[in-house]
Amino acid sequence: MPIFDYFQKVDVSKITRFNNLSDSQIGKLIDLEPNSLEGLDLVFFDIEEERGSLNNEGCSKGAYEVRSYLYQLFQGNSFLKMADLGTIKPGESITDTYFAVKDSISTLLRKGILPVFLGGSQDLVYANYLAYTEQEQTVNLVSIDAKFALGRTDDVINDSNYFSKIILQQPNVLFNFSNLGYQTYLIDQAELKLLEELFFDSHRLGELKDDIRVAEPIIRNADFVNFSLNSIAQPYAPANKNTSPNGLNGEQACQLSRYAGMSDKLSAFGIYDFNPTIFDHGQTAHLIAQVIWCFIDGFYNRKGDFPACNKKEYVKYTVNLEESNQELIFYKSPKSDRWWMNVPYHANFQKKYERHMMLPCDYQDYLTATENEIPERWFQTFQKLK
Repeated sequence: MPIFDYFQKVDVSKITRFNNLSDSQIGKLIDLEPNSLEGLDLVFFDIEEERGSLNNEGCSKGAYEVRSYLYQLFQGNSFLKMADLGTIKPGESITDTYFAVKDSISTLLRKGILPVFLGGSQDLVYANYLAYTEQEQTVNLVSIDAKFALGRTDDVINDSNYFSKIILQQPNVLFNFSNLGYQTYLIDQAELKLLEELFFDSHRLGELKDDIRVAEPIIRNADFVNFSLNSIAQPYAPANKNTSPNGLNGEQACQLSRYAGMSDKLSAFGIYDFNPTIFDHGQTAHLIAQVIWCFIDGFYNRKGDFPACNKKEYVKYTVNLEESNQELIFYKSPKSDRWWMNVPYHANFQKKYERHMMLPCDYQDYLTATENEIPERWFQTFQKLK
C-alpha cells in the first residue's frame, strides 16, 4: 500500500495566519502536498488516535494548533528538505491505526527519512517499535517521561502498559531502554527493580535538573525517542490531563530535543499527550512547536559522528583497570568532542549486537575509568552482550 494512502493531507484553512507567512517561515518552506518521498530529510505528521489513553481524552486533536505555531517559526541556517504528510486518521480498530503507523514509519526508515510526529496517546510508541521489528536490527528506545508505562500485561494495551507489551513482543528487537526524567513518587519501586534486572537504565528528574548534559550520551545511543508531555512541569505545558507540578521546564525540553536531533544514530522522534481541550492560550502548542524546531535545528547540525563514520577517525584512549585486570578503550571525536567507549563481546557474540559495542559516553566516564572504576553504563551494556 503506498504510504500516502494512510494520510489525510494538510488543510491550510485550519492553520492560523497561514496566508500571512513570509517566504522564510517554515510554513512556506515545508512541502504540504508531497507526491514523492525523494529528496526529503525529514517528514512531519500527526496521528489522530487516543483510544489507548486512560485519562487524557482529547489528546489526538491538537495537531493543527501545533502547526499554527510551528509554521510561524523561521528556518535555521540550513535549507529545509522536509514535508508535512498530514494526518493518520484512526482506523476502524486501534490495531488498524497501529498497522498504519508501523507501515508508514517502516517505509520511511527504509528510505532513510526521519519521521517527526505528534500523537495521540503514548501507546502509539508500541506501533513505532513494531516498525523496527522489520529492520533486522536490535534497537534502543529512550523515553522522556515521568513514568515507565509498566502496567498490567493482561490488560488491553494502553498508555500505561505499552512498555510491558514491548518487552513481551516477539520477535523482540529491543536492546536497551532508558528513561529520562522519572519522578520517584509516581513510580512503584518494583518497576525500578525490574528495569535494573533487565540492565535498563533510568534517570531521575533531579539528575536532569542538576545538569541537563547527563542526558546527551543517553539520547545519542537511541534509535527512537518518545517525548511525553508528562515529563514537563504543568506551568510550562498545562494542556495535558496527566501533568504534574514538577518536571522539566521549557528550555530543558528544547535542549533534550536538540540532543535528539543531533544524534547521527536516531531515526524517529515522537511527541505525545498534548490535549487542546485544556485551554491555555496556546502555551503548550507553542512549546511543542519550539521543541520540534530545536529537533530540526539539531538534525541539520549533525556532525557525521558514529555510526556515520569509522572509529579510526577518532582519538583513542586506553585505560587499564588494575584491580579488575580490564582494559577500557575510549574514543573522542575530533569533530564534536563527544566521547564513546568500546564494550567487548563474549564468545557467543551475535553480529546483530555489533552496533551497540560503540557506546556513547561522556568525559566523566573516562575520568571514572582513570580512577580504577568501571563506568555503570559500560557494565550494563557488557551484561547484555553476554
